[in-house]
Amino acid sequence: MSNGRQNALVPVRDLAPARRASSKVFDARAAYAESGPGADPYTLVNAETSLDDRAQVERFLPDILGRALARSWIDSSFRAAFLSDPVRTLAVHRIHLPATIRIDVVTEGQTRPMVVVYEESAKGAPRRRLLYLQLVMVAGK
Repeated sequence: MSNGRQNALVPVRDLAPARRASSKVFDARAAYAESGPGADPYTLVNAETSLDDRAQVERFLPDILGRALARSWIDSSFRAAFLSDPVRTLAVHRIHLPATIRIDVVTEGQTRPMVVVYEESAKGAPRRRLLYLQLVMVAGK
């Protein structure tokens, strides 16, 4: 033991975690391959998701739309489908919304697409904006 460790009030060796060689390293590619053929590596949700009311839409849809926007940056076919009909694209990916919810993807005048979610109440009544979402890139150190 070095002199600093000998004079310590608390034995250092007892507090230090044991270092062991890991026998099994997590391999993401192997885990994806085991998930079965045709599995989607960029899935938006893990299970069938049905948002039944405005409160659920406001609570859960921002996270789902964030994943959809991120996927649209790397998957051109998903981007084309999402830009043309976002509600239908979400339904194809097992995310079901109330009939009163409308989603617009704004690309004009934007460097990045912005997703705006509206709720339509009665015919002729103005639609209410529930939320909007736009991915922003931030540099960090």
